[in-house]
Amino acid sequence: MRIDKLLSNTGYGSRKEVKQLLKSGSVLVNGTVVKDAKTHVDPNHDLVVVHNEEVYYREFIYIMMNKPQGVISATEDLREKTVIDLLDINDAQFNPFPVGRLDKDTEGLLLITNDGQLAHTLLSPKKNVPKTYFAVINSEVTEEDVRLFEAGVTLDDGYETKPGYLKILKSGLTSDIELTITEGKFHQVKRMFEAIGKRVIYLKRISMGPLQLDESLDLGEYRELTKEELEQLKDKA
Repeated sequence: MRIDKLLSNTGYGSRKEVKQLLKSGSVLVNGTVVKDAKTHVDPNHDLVVVHNEEVYYREFIYIMMNKPQGVISATEDLREKTVIDLLDINDAQFNPFPVGRLDKDTEGLLLITNDGQLAHTLLSPKKNVPKTYFAVINSEVTEEDVRLFEAGVTLDDGYETKPGYLKILKSGLTSDIELTITEGKFHQVKRMFEAIGKRVIYLKRISMGPLQLDESLDLGEYRELTKEELEQLKDKA
């Protein structure tokens, strides 16, 4: 890995700022001053020191966010606030991205990482990674709806969904439900209910594979995955 990339990825500034840092003679690799930004180092074996402090390199970051409404699941947007805008600069410098998307008005669990291989695997249709949502529906949800979802419903564009597993928590003039699906079609949960003549009025993702939303996180807050959570997620992938 080039020394300028290593330093920019560990919080020492932009590539331009890192080049100035190198030119100043403040960077040592295995005790030798390095000024060439193209110098290659092995972060697992070489000792890199900046201003007499050892540099600890990490390649990947894994974040669990409790996404709030009004924020889009994207890395950048000219008009809307994105989930990346909610990150501290020390986390944003890893150039992470959301794994999959939650609608602008949907809350809940969002995994954010720069590990492209893990993200690709988790999103692969072949993996059938389950995602569970809590939703409030604008009318009564019945056992017949449970059976319809389990058989798969036909969306407005003619797509036949895979089975969805619907659990009724409270039924009445409005209903509280949990729905587990293994797909990620555009607005899928909302469109599945629209297919049976009902409407989602609140939606929150509470799990993705083995990863459960940390309910201690307020909306807009996030934390890094624990070692155990990450191991479980990689086992699933």
